[in-house]
Amino acid sequence: MLSELREKIKEKGGFVNAHCHLDRANTARFFSKEEQYKFLEEKWKLVDRIKNQSNYWSYKVRIESAIDDQKERGVNTICSFIDVDPIASNKATIAAREVSQKRNDITFLTACQTLKGVLHPTCDLLMRNCLGYINIIGSLPGGDKGREDEHIDKIMNWSKQYGKRVHVHVDQLNTPKEKETEWLARKTIEHGLEGKVTAVHSISLACHPVSYRKEVYKICQDAGLSFITCPGAWIDHPRREDLAPIHNAITPVDELLEHNLTVAIGSDNIYDVYKPFADGDMMFELRLLLEACKIYDVDELVKIATTNGKKVLGLG
Repeated sequence: MLSELREKIKEKGGFVNAHCHLDRANTARFFSKEEQYKFLEEKWKLVDRIKNQSNYWSYKVRIESAIDDQKERGVNTICSFIDVDPIASNKATIAAREVSQKRNDITFLTACQTLKGVLHPTCDLLMRNCLGYINIIGSLPGGDKGREDEHIDKIMNWSKQYGKRVHVHVDQLNTPKEKETEWLARKTIEHGLEGKVTAVHSISLACHPVSYRKEVYKICQDAGLSFITCPGAWIDHPRREDLAPIHNAITPVDELLEHNLTVAIGSDNIYDVYKPFADGDMMFELRLLLEACKIYDVDELVKIATTNGKKVLGLG
């Protein structure tokens, strides 16, 4: 079965890594073990160290090296979120754009990572400076904590202005306190962007009762919302005392597929402070997904690994 899966992915041209962060790849060594154990939102600030130390050339070298490694692992298409904020400025996005223009052996797309939000005037200016040349408008609503509605309204207005797809980090923390996937689907409909928005992660969906999940899936269908799962991203979720349905710390992809929702797959972080041992192996990510969600349909897995990725990237 596994050899058949590998062969069919090769026949499709190879993996599509629909979500990663190549501008930070191979930087884990710059952080202490103590820092590597910090919580996600603490690491959002820790990566400022790398951004402070990086110039155009260091970004370019890191991105090119990571792309080379991805290609060796059977990946033919990549979409990387790239930091855009007052610390990174536009250095990383400019480097990524030039790498993308240079490479003709692999398809490399970029999206903007908004760790510092988009509402502060400086962040707004930096974003508008790169919207013309990035491929996808990325969003992290938590970057504008407490003002998430304003954040997504601005992102979606840019989407309409520039005619570009939107990828949004939602429901990352594996907690029933989060209902961001529903919120994103409703915002997509409100802005008339049906079929143009993708939810990245949506792990917390699985924390809710089945009745709520089914309602969310219906709203997602109406919104034409698609999904990118990064199975290894939150598999290290620490034990907590929250009461929730028993579930894996992975996007409930089996249920999304049952409701005819498009799901692609990504590696997320590679050898950085978030995931110091993650190597970007897409077959590992796919196997983790199929085991966690009990998806044994080879043809469906091939779609997740290849054609669905191109769909959410606007390439197919």
